[in-house]
Amino acid sequence: MITEWHDELRPDPSGPVLITGGYGTVGAEIARILAVDTPTLLTGRNPGRGEALAAEVGGEVRAWDLEDPSPFRAGVRAVIGSVNDPDDRVLAAAASAGVPYVDITRWTGRLQRAVTVATLLRPAAPVLLSSAWMGGVSSLVAAALARELGGAEQVEIAVRWDMADRAGADSVEFMDRLGVAFEVVDGGRRRLASPMTESRTVAIGGTPVRVARIDTPEQFTLPLTLGTTTAATRIGFSSPAATRALLALRGTGFFRWAGGERWAPARRALLHSPGDGGTARLRVDVTHRGRTHTATVADPLGQHHLTAVGAVAGLRRVLGTDGSPAPRGVVFPEQHPDPARAVELLAAHGVALSFGEEEAVATGHGPAGTQAAA
Repeated sequence: MITEWHDELRPDPSGPVLITGGYGTVGAEIARILAVDTPTLLTGRNPGRGEALAAEVGGEVRAWDLEDPSPFRAGVRAVIGSVNDPDDRVLAAAASAGVPYVDITRWTGRLQRAVTVATLLRPAAPVLLSSAWMGGVSSLVAAALARELGGAEQVEIAVRWDMADRAGADSVEFMDRLGVAFEVVDGGRRRLASPMTESRTVAIGGTPVRVARIDTPEQFTLPLTLGTTTAATRIGFSSPAATRALLALRGTGFFRWAGGERWAPARRALLHSPGDGGTARLRVDVTHRGRTHTATVADPLGQHHLTAVGAVAGLRRVLGTDGSPAPRGVVFPEQHPDPARAVELLAAHGVALSFGEEEAVATGHGPAGTQAAA
């Protein structure tokens, strides 16, 4: 049964930015970045857990349990969704009220549904679905490289997941889909790909990393927005042993036959190794007319910080405070009219970017290395 929610948001240009999941791992980083000049309203299931953060950033904390039918009401400048919104409750409230909205939490299937929901609501304010890797950072960088090249027939994204990094529950849920096939575009043709297959070795930050396919929304959106005929995102881990273990488990069919809720704790224990912090790294290769440009992104403060920076870039996009007019309707991060300017914002928050300096570990299929069956 689909629940009809009765939340009431109203646009208030002088009001706070509402962050759902505002005191979670990523939400807290967003709040800290915005604290310099933007009032915030942090929401979640247990507001007592967010009181210290609200005091730190000078914001307010309130309860909004997305599974509780009690209506939520507030006047806000914009909304950032940094917690899973499985029933599109926050999206519907913002779009119906004409409040600018940024979402960074959806895997591809949920993003596709969100596009439909938002379009049917005919939002008067922009809806930015920015769930590409690290809050849309991968798509922004790809768009900047494509602008340099004049197009993007092929986009290859390789991610190095630092096992020492901090990861929230939503990150693990996003990753916990290794038994679910997903649609990709390869050579201009749509097909199904399986997670943790089609592995290859790629140099990321000067270190060889074995990476394999994972379901991420940019593989769905880039062919629609940039005309990309091949879009692939792959992930590997800072621990080669962890990568080998996941590839081996995939080979046994573990993520397929252990896909139910009964095995969820075991699966998520494999994926969730929270540490004190690590460096988030990813590499983006864009090819157009036989030329390839490469960018490497590194955030020493970790993936939660890089995702938060992506979210803040998205907020500035929907508010039109990033040097370009705010968009209309439903958009994706790579549709930024000046992606190079957006990438500059990353650097302003301590994210290191290098362009054209990486070399593939081995030549072979595509610009990023050697393709092999996992």
